[in-house]
Amino acid sequence: MADLKKNIQYVKGVGEARAKKLNKLGIYTLEDLITYYPRDYEDRSKIKKIAELQDGEKCSIEGIVVTSLNVRMLGRYKSIEKVIIRDETDNCMVTWFNQPYIKTQIKKGETYRFFGKMSIKNGVKELNSPVFEPISQNNKTGKIVPVYPLTYDVKINEIRKIMQNGLDLVGNFEEVMPRYILDKYNLIDYDKAIKQIHFPVDFESFRKARRRLVFDELFTMQLGLLKLKAENNEEIKGIKYDENVNMSDVINDLPFKLTKAQLNVLEEINSDMEKERPMNRLLQGDVGSGKTIVAMIAAYKAVKSGYQVAILAPTMILAKQHLDNFEKILGKYGIKCEGLVGGMTAKQKRLALERIESGEANIVIGTHALLEENVNFNKLGFVVTDEQHRFGVKQRSKIIAKGENPDVLVMTATPIPRTLALILYGDLDISIIDELPPNRKHVETFAVSKKLETRINEFVKKEIEKGRQCYVVCPLVEESEDPEAPKLKSAVELAEEYKTKIFPNFKVECLHGKMKAKEKDEIMEKFKNKEIDILVSTTVIEVGVDVPNASLMIIENAERFGLAQLHQLRGRVGRGEYKSYCILKCNAVNDIVRERMEIMTKTDNGFTIAEKDLELRGSGDFFGTKQHGIPEFKIANLFQDMEILKEVQSLAIHIIGQDENLEKEENKPLKKLVEKKFPSNVEITI
Repeated sequence: MADLKKNIQYVKGVGEARAKKLNKLGIYTLEDLITYYPRDYEDRSKIKKIAELQDGEKCSIEGIVVTSLNVRMLGRYKSIEKVIIRDETDNCMVTWFNQPYIKTQIKKGETYRFFGKMSIKNGVKELNSPVFEPISQNNKTGKIVPVYPLTYDVKINEIRKIMQNGLDLVGNFEEVMPRYILDKYNLIDYDKAIKQIHFPVDFESFRKARRRLVFDELFTMQLGLLKLKAENNEEIKGIKYDENVNMSDVINDLPFKLTKAQLNVLEEINSDMEKERPMNRLLQGDVGSGKTIVAMIAAYKAVKSGYQVAILAPTMILAKQHLDNFEKILGKYGIKCEGLVGGMTAKQKRLALERIESGEANIVIGTHALLEENVNFNKLGFVVTDEQHRFGVKQRSKIIAKGENPDVLVMTATPIPRTLALILYGDLDISIIDELPPNRKHVETFAVSKKLETRINEFVKKEIEKGRQCYVVCPLVEESEDPEAPKLKSAVELAEEYKTKIFPNFKVECLHGKMKAKEKDEIMEKFKNKEIDILVSTTVIEVGVDVPNASLMIIENAERFGLAQLHQLRGRVGRGEYKSYCILKCNAVNDIVRERMEIMTKTDNGFTIAEKDLELRGSGDFFGTKQHGIPEFKIANLFQDMEILKEVQSLAIHIIGQDENLEKEENKPLKKLVEKKFPSNVEITI
């Protein structure tokens, strides 16, 4: 078997120049090539009769060429090539564009097999730009052909040939799964699975191949996560908080009523806090569902039981917002809140550190600065973090080492369907706030084409003249090599156009991820203080800063975002007393884009949107697996593969329960698989 780490450049048909193109697809090695799975398949195996064909149908037909090829030039470089073919049922015109060389490849009186798209107008059948070959061959037609995700400078036929060369180079693939698992779950061999996923002999072979590869991918992920959790969650004694400290002291004193969902979650958290086992709870709640107030009330119980609380925020401005809110609600109970962020003067930081170490500061709210070595807590017992600042294994041990096995609450505004969350997070307890407070404004959402740009700009003008503010979100920051780039404007370019041409009388600023943290915070602060009318931004504004005066969000090229992300972005408006709007501007429009945009206009339920996002896009993008080190899904789709996911989870739990370190002889192949997927030098967050 060839070395799978072999540079792609040395696979037959690649070479240095083509290797650079393949690198853009993430293909650097032979292994990357082999695991670059098709996104779809064309069934060219079924030969149809010409008389049976429907308009718009992609089909394979066989026919004898009954006319000589007619080449008509349209100017110097353009041409149309036409020929008529016939089978025993009917005639059909075959047309190509700008391919005069076909004259040397097709001969009158010979029989060929064609595959292309049929067009029928006024009873005339025409096959447009088909692939073809003599019926004696079987390279391009008469079989199931893979369709791969590509960039504009890699042709589909090139990658098919390279893939076949790669498979030939490897020869026979080594089995990676123990035989007892293959037998128990009726899985085909890895060698057969890899070959049939790329070039299936029929769709039954494809289904078996896909099931095997999905099983491997999900099983390895589950094993790896469970093994990691077992290593990091040994039986440790936590804090048993005072049962006489009642959360209701704060709840009954609030200037608003909590929702039933918030009260249920607080009951779950309270129950956790009164047990000796350290709390490790994930709190899911849609944008604006009131997760922060839940964290505040839990923090009250921790402080009044004699412990300190750490609140980790992803940005300085969000840390300040939390600080204001915590002081406003909890200050009256004698609870002292302290901020710790980058940008403090040396004196401010020194005094803050002293108050934290002495225990004078009860609740400490900060950015990653909280994790620094010189931050010493007096008695840390409760830690709250959010999805934008997930604990890595190393970060978690850092913060835990600062306290006495503190309780941990992780807050996320990305709704994950509950069954999925339970499987993905395994032993993490899960709470869900699945209703919005009654005062939360519905954001009216419209999906429009670029043609309505003038009307949209008029609407922006009206809202700003009423005293409101507007967000404009772009998917790009700078020029991209993406073939669609000419159609897309970066945040920087659009901000400049708004400033100089479209809205010269309004205050326009730009915000993007490549700015320094201090600069970003200053711009958000100005926007919050109504010193900016229009904020043109990339998705960095997803993180929950409240700007109650912002009533309008425009999302450029909305088709390039996932539904869950669009929902997060939309949640930035509708936070005040004013009627709010979200306008989704779409460039490319097809059936899937229309369906996705329709979902956004019809519902503001984050869980419904999350389910649909998962169904339409698959799980790789949805979970942003790259950002927390979990292996990327190359073939599994958590929505359609739920049954396999359940199977592998129970198998993984059983195996780790019997053989935590995968040291038994029969499980050694699994250990190799897990180590390959979860390298020790990669930081995993759970």
